[in-house]
Amino acid sequence: MNHNNLIPDQKLVQKYLSGDDYALDVLITRHRNRLFTYIVMVVKCHSLAEDILQDTFIKIIHSLKNGKYKDSGKFISWAVRIAHNLIIDHFRKEKHLKTISNDNCETDLFNCADFSDDSIETTLINNRVIYEVGEIMNLLPQDQQEIIKLRHYYGLSFKEIAEQTNVSINTALGRMRYALINMRKIVDDKKIELNLCS
Repeated sequence: MNHNNLIPDQKLVQKYLSGDDYALDVLITRHRNRLFTYIVMVVKCHSLAEDILQDTFIKIIHSLKNGKYKDSGKFISWAVRIAHNLIIDHFRKEKHLKTISNDNCETDLFNCADFSDDSIETTLINNRVIYEVGEIMNLLPQDQQEIIKLRHYYGLSFKEIAEQTNVSINTALGRMRYALINMRKIVDDKKIELNLCS
C-alpha cells in the first residue's frame, strides 16, 4: 500500500504550503477522478470538462497560496465548490457571447420573459427561499445534511454518494428519504412558506 494514501488531505495541504510540491501531486491524483466525474456530469462534454478541471486545479493552487483555504477537513467539498463556480462562470460567458437576431421573426423575440432579467423583488424572494432551505437543512442530522448536499448541490448519483460516504446505495437512498421527510416536517411545524418566483 502506498504510504501517501494514508496521509489526510489537511496534512497534505500543510505539507504543500510548507514547500513540499509532491504533496500537491498526491492531492491532485487522489481527487482528480472525482472532480472530473462531477464536472463532466454537469457540462456533458469531455473536452470542456478537461479544460475546467485544469482551471480548477490552477484556482486551487492560487487559493492555497493566498491562504483562502481554511482548515475545515473537507478539501474535496471545497475543491468541488471551486469547480462548480468555474462551471457557472463558463456558462455565464457563453450566454453573453451568444447573439440573437430579431430580423426573421414575426413577433418581437425580445418582448419575452425568457430574455428579461429577474426583478429585484423576484431575486430577493428566491434568495430568501434558498437561504431558508439551507437553514432547514442545518437542522437535520449530519448524515442527512451530507446526502442532500452531495445529491442536490454537487449533483452526484446515489451510486457515487454511496462510494464517497462508504455506505450501500440502499442506505444512501434511505437517508435521502428520511432527510426529505424531516425537512417537510420542519416546514409544517414551523409553518414556513417556500414560494419561489418564476
